[in-house]
Amino acid sequence: DDDDDDDDDAADMEEFERQGMINNDPLEASTIAKPSAGASTTDETVGQNTLATRTYDLNITYDKYYQTPRLWLTGYDEHHKPLSVEKMYEDISQDHAKKTVTMEQHPHLPGTGPMPSIHPCRHADVMKKLIQMVAESGKELEVHMYIMIFLKFVQAVIPTIDYDYTRQFNL
Repeated sequence: DDDDDDDDDAADMEEFERQGMINNDPLEASTIAKPSAGASTTDETVGQNTLATRTYDLNITYDKYYQTPRLWLTGYDEHHKPLSVEKMYEDISQDHAKKTVTMEQHPHLPGTGPMPSIHPCRHADVMKKLIQMVAESGKELEVHMYIMIFLKFVQAVIPTIDYDYTRQFNL
């Protein structure tokens, strides 16, 4: 006997709305209307009720010299136009901007121009300490968890980036 309700009709969302059963979250991101031809799309023209968001592509390479992963960023505005260097630095912790995070050419994506990269010179030390903490607790860090810990470490440098974590782990 199948307890699934696959044969039932789909819920009528308009009926839910009429009955007041749909809660609108005031903090929910709004849709940005497409600008008309010739309209300016600067941050100043985005409406007060609109949440302008930036997205980033993250590329992870292996740095042979430092023997650690290295993170590269490509930023886009809400209209999927590439962000300027200055705009990308706005999203990076000011303690790390232009120090730990530098603009460099991606080693495997020629012609893309300089990209922000978290320089790996300190990664090895930090990751080694984290691995030692796990070992001291009597556990072993599984290989596939290394990248998750690396991403958590990187989040300290780029606090404005939220990752979609679907996995829990404890050190």
